[in-house]
Amino acid sequence: MNEQTLSTRLERVAAHVPAGARLADIGSDHGYLPVALMRRGLVEAAVAGEVALTPFHAAERTVRENDLHHRITVRLANGLAAIKPEDGVTAITICGMGGETIRDILDSGKSCLSGQERLILQPNGGEQPLRQWLMNNRYRILSEEVLRENRFDYEIIVAERAASVTYTDQELYFGPLQMQARSPAFLTKWQRKLRQKQKTLSHFSRARQALPEAKVQEVARQAQWIEQMLAPASL
Repeated sequence: MNEQTLSTRLERVAAHVPAGARLADIGSDHGYLPVALMRRGLVEAAVAGEVALTPFHAAERTVRENDLHHRITVRLANGLAAIKPEDGVTAITICGMGGETIRDILDSGKSCLSGQERLILQPNGGEQPLRQWLMNNRYRILSEEVLRENRFDYEIIVAERAASVTYTDQELYFGPLQMQARSPAFLTKWQRKLRQKQKTLSHFSRARQALPEAKVQEVARQAQWIEQMLAPASL
């Protein structure tokens, strides 16, 4: 993967960035996403934010080698602190981290959000707590998708600020739009998840030491939710 050939996952993220956006890519790593979008003429300006020195320097190098330093600003900063008011950011991408980490980045950087930005989030697991944060902070989910790459299931969640929004516990767990669309990738993911939950419950039942009852009940409840959600697909 490089700034000319993005991974399938980042291509799908890129597809949700509005044309002409002023982008902030948080945790930009090598800066491939903002550079690719700029090379394609799809964004007006971009900020690549990194908290660690090695990827920060890598992003600087990618921007410099593509002669885009006048259009893309690379900043060493923690999370949304990479964004300044004068950037006029209209879209934020945060990819390749756990959902809890993305949630914490958004929560600790709330003062950097104007509420006008589109959030394009690609968590590596932990989608439920991330959706919970979006709901609690009045972000409506506009688009969701599941894709499989290198034997991993990835989700992309796109959200924008709304007046108010309420999701059920199951919608927070599976994704409200994904429950409706029921794509093949989504159903396959949750069939795999169900097998994992059932295996975990089997291990629990054979465990010699007593396990916290709340933990057992939580896994059992999730397995039941998955069975109920998948049931129509098996008819």
